[in-house]
Parts: sequence; structure tokens; C-alpha cells
Amino acid sequence: MLERIHAHCVKNGPKILGLPAAFTPFPVKKLLLQQLLNWQFRHALAEGELDFLDGRLLGIEIADLNLQWITTLQDGRLAVLQQSEADVWFRGNANDLLLVAARKADPDMLFFQRRLVIEGDTELGLEVKNVMDAIEPEAMPTALRTAIEQMAAFVDAGMKQDAKAAQARAGAAC
Repeated sequence: MLERIHAHCVKNGPKILGLPAAFTPFPVKKLLLQQLLNWQFRHALAEGELDFLDGRLLGIEIADLNLQWITTLQDGRLAVLQQSEADVWFRGNANDLLLVAARKADPDMLFFQRRLVIEGDTELGLEVKNVMDAIEPEAMPTALRTAIEQMAAFVDAGMKQDAKAAQARAGAAC
């Protein structure tokens, strides 16, 4: 019973969390996202590893959270913009992106399964992916790393439980 509740929470949690995101004004989202992104990528920014984003627009969409934004580099800091055009778009669902961030899922595998979509300037997309791959989890702020790891473990276990339940239903007699 608890396993079914766990799987249900993992499967439907992003939709529920997406409701407040849909009603949150963009200036509030912008402030939170800019602080989080600049905190997370402070070392990469200091080393100039994100300079390729200067004047380039990276779109991120987390569909099941109703979250979409554009990121660029302005004055040595990551800025969040609200517009519809980007040079490259990264699109995925919250659970998959969380598993990628926690290194529990391979982004290439998700891309080939069409669970992670990269559209637009593929060269820019590859540069972004390479920077993301190069970030060592230990370089992340401890609070953020711990939160991501714990949420990813919860999601991973819930997705596995949901897959087991689907297999059991597939083998059941009608």
C-alpha cells in the first residue's frame, strides 16, 4: 500500500507542484531562479566556463511544473528572461531532470528515449551539456546537493515501484 502511494506521489507530484508555479508571477520566479542558478554555477562563472552564453539564449522548459524560462549571461552573471525565442531549448519533465541532476540517469539515454528534448542550436546545446557533465556533485552547495540527492532517491524508488506495478498488471489475467 505504501509503495503504491509512493509511486503515485512521484508520478503526480510534479503536476501538483506545477499549480503554484503556474500562478506565481514571473518576476518572483525570475528572482528565485537567478539566485539559484548563480549560486549553483558560481565556480563555473568565476572560471569563465559559461562565457559562451554571453549573447546567447538558453531555454529551459519543465513542462509538468509549468516552468519555462530563458537564461543568458549578462555582466558575468546568469540572467533569467521571459520570452519565447531561444537559441536552444532543453525540455523535459521534472522527475527526469532531477534524476539527471543527481547523476541517477544518463541524459543521452533520456534523449534517445525522447524524454529529454534538445531543439535549436545543437552546438550550443552540446556546450551546455558538456558544462553540466563536468560539474562535480561535490562542487555543488551542500544544501542543494543534499536536497537533489534525497529528492532523486525518492523519485527513483517511486519510478521503479511504478514500473514493477505496471509489469504486474500486464501479467494479470483479464
